[in-house]
Amino acid sequence: MSAPTATGIRLAVDAGQTATKVRVERDGDGVDRLYPGVRTHEPLLPQLAQIAQALHEEVDAPLDVVSLGVSGLTAPDADAAHLLAMLGALGTRQVLLAHDSVTSFLGSLGDRRGAVIAAGTGVVTLGVGATRVTRVDGWGHIMGDAGSAYWIGREALEAAMRAYDGREGPTALTDVVRERWPNIEDAYIDLQSDPDRVRVVASFAEAVTGLAGTDAAAAQISLRAARELSRSVIAALDNVSDPFQPDADEYVSAVGGVFRSDQIRTRFEELTGEARPHVHIEDARGTGLDGAALLPLLANGHPLQSHISVAALDS
Repeated sequence: MSAPTATGIRLAVDAGQTATKVRVERDGDGVDRLYPGVRTHEPLLPQLAQIAQALHEEVDAPLDVVSLGVSGLTAPDADAAHLLAMLGALGTRQVLLAHDSVTSFLGSLGDRRGAVIAAGTGVVTLGVGATRVTRVDGWGHIMGDAGSAYWIGREALEAAMRAYDGREGPTALTDVVRERWPNIEDAYIDLQSDPDRVRVVASFAEAVTGLAGTDAAAAQISLRAARELSRSVIAALDNVSDPFQPDADEYVSAVGGVFRSDQIRTRFEELTGEARPHVHIEDARGTGLDGAALLPLLANGHPLQSHISVAALDS
């Protein structure tokens, strides 16, 4: 890591779909705050600017450097210069903007090589090698996010309805669905019309992991989730590994609420270790918010530099 490029108030942002975590650093001291999550189906930069504006009003001082890791960040929104222009009235001199897979990686493994998988409502894996960077999944709940809380919740709802119909054997997951929708046959109509349906579906993941020790359907969903998560990490490592150093040590960190399940984490580690004998699965050093704070410190020439949009005012 290199020295920071600016002094004064530094704002780090970890913008997720469930919550946006913010750290305000001044004179070496940091204070963390929590804001609502970003709506990934709407333009992201105005939402991020609104959060920065709220912080600016609270601290009543210029926000010198703003570094952000953002869920659902696509190419049109990965424009640090545009965001810097939006923050002009806040005294901002530098903006660093990255997908939250980048900040999850930095928060978990720092500037080392390996793969970080972040599994919450969605899931994304980032692999970083000596010269290459790869992203695996993170394609949203319609096209991907295999093994995520949404994926687990969706599997739970289907298992519940299969049991209700008699297509599969009984499962306690049917009772869980009935707790939310007593008239279970109306559940799909209510869910389809709910603008917060992604979060609602993901919320059923907690019931799955809680029942995995006693309910066969919940146990199978958990094991399938672990396999999907392991496949993503293995693919990421395959994509960035050096073919001339097949025995090189590899580092993996698994973060996010899904990995609070002992069954999912244990099976994930087993499958990943079987496929990659030289892998070291380690606890994360920090969080995605820590990673956002590290963006200005990343050394020149690091492979992740090409995945960070940077804009600064001329001195």
